[in-house]
Amino acid sequence: MIESLRIESLAVVETVELALGPGLNVVTGETGAGKSLILGAVGLLAGARASSEVVRPGAEEARIEAVLRVAALPGLEAELAARGFAVEDGRVIVERAISAAGRSRARVGGALVPVATLAELFGPRIEISSQHESQALLRPESHGRLLDAYGGSAPLRERVEGHARALRALDDELAALRRETEERARREDFLAFQVREIDEASLEEGELERTRAERGRLLHAERLCEDAAAAAALLAGDADAEQAGALDLLAEAARRLETVRSLDASAAPWSERLRAAELELADLSRDVARYAGSIEADPARLAALEERLRSLERLQRKYGASEAEILAFRERAAAELAALGDADARHGKLAEERAALAETLVRDAEALTRARRQAARALEKEVEAALPPLAMPGARFRVALAPAAAPEGLPCGPSGNESPEFLFSANVELEPRPLRRVASGGELSRVFLALKGCLRRADPGTALVFDEVDAGIGGGVADRVGAALSQLAETHQVLCITHLPQLAARGDRHLAVRKDAAGAVSVESVEGAARVEEIARMAGGTTVGDATRRHARELLRAARPAPAGRPRAPGGSPQK
Repeated sequence: MIESLRIESLAVVETVELALGPGLNVVTGETGAGKSLILGAVGLLAGARASSEVVRPGAEEARIEAVLRVAALPGLEAELAARGFAVEDGRVIVERAISAAGRSRARVGGALVPVATLAELFGPRIEISSQHESQALLRPESHGRLLDAYGGSAPLRERVEGHARALRALDDELAALRRETEERARREDFLAFQVREIDEASLEEGELERTRAERGRLLHAERLCEDAAAAAALLAGDADAEQAGALDLLAEAARRLETVRSLDASAAPWSERLRAAELELADLSRDVARYAGSIEADPARLAALEERLRSLERLQRKYGASEAEILAFRERAAAELAALGDADARHGKLAEERAALAETLVRDAEALTRARRQAARALEKEVEAALPPLAMPGARFRVALAPAAAPEGLPCGPSGNESPEFLFSANVELEPRPLRRVASGGELSRVFLALKGCLRRADPGTALVFDEVDAGIGGGVADRVGAALSQLAETHQVLCITHLPQLAARGDRHLAVRKDAAGAVSVESVEGAARVEEIARMAGGTTVGDATRRHARELLRAARPAPAGRPRAPGGSPQK
């Protein structure tokens, strides 16, 4: 519900403020006073397009600000909260500005948003019907939603839309998997080769160092054997050459120190230290001799080590500087290989999921078709019955359920198997044709009124704006149109711009638009005697006398009784 509306520098308006309320809000005024600007301002809040021409001459920008009460629309309140917009006490502030250069900006709850966001959030909740536009009836794509709301099939429609979106998403994922198949196969082959190459090497921790060490010994076997044997001979001596070795010299030194110790007890430690060195050197001599004896040239073993080392160094260049790095690379490659293998399983699973979802979509779309056929017949009868009292005798209303072309690869589109469209004929002799093509502005508004009357239980809480709904009618027909508006206002906020006193008298709130001699536009809420005077002006024209005032009071007394809980104040205005 629109609680308040402030308009600045819009066309001829400098600044006006409107306080609106629940139920039926009527706006009256002389022709050219600026009533249509209120309609335009509401449309801008709902995301309508605008140009720099709407900016008041001399002003930098036109600005519209409204306080919207959204507590009665939990879906909208939840959507606003999900987008992070500030909602306080069930209300949100919406702003729209159009600069003299033609640029638009919008704010919701103080946050700057694209203008398209206004249309997304508030377009479906603020419906405008006028000679120039009807947001609901001039868009055939909205007819299906209206029909489904009437038939109670909105949840089924949402399921169909959800299934279609999910099916398209699965198709996109499957297509991506198919596009990646060739590249994935190449990658799988490459990873499998890498894992196999490392596995076939049977790599062990520390093997590179051990292999290099053994290769070095075999590569220098002759030199190692020669030098080790010479070292052993120097330690142990050479019997064939009668050459004393280091051990022989140590033994001779030990005998001489024993003599010294026998003469001088203080030399005893030297003798013991020499004996220990003799034992260590003897042990070293045996180790060197064994080493020299173990070294022998083995060309075959050397060749095998050379080949093994080349293999290990090749792995080292490709996969890591150490055995640990190479093995870690192998684990990563194996994990990626497994994941690529899962892609095939994923493809199969997605294909199965898609088939099941397609069956569900077909089933729900067929159920929606059946529900639409039933709702279409009922809506046709109800709307046709509502049109004659609205000065359209003989008018015919039909709901066409034309087959809708399914998107490629899908059994149906997100709106189901058909595209419902409303058909209309104002003459019983003419076949109904698309409403958007054949209805005049006044007819369109009254058809919209009849439709909304039929749908009022299906979409309560929407703000409805009517202009030209009284075009070409008067007398008893105006009473019936007023009654229809009053009935609709029980479940919606209705804003009606009218020239008929019969309609104005039914308003729960009456706003009068004035333009002074200087062209300044103002809006005031009229009550009591001021309201009687305004309705008398509407009934009597420029001359307002006692008779027209009495007629105005009679209209206010005869206006519909207020809904329960909203008693009328004296003079016909509801108490606030």
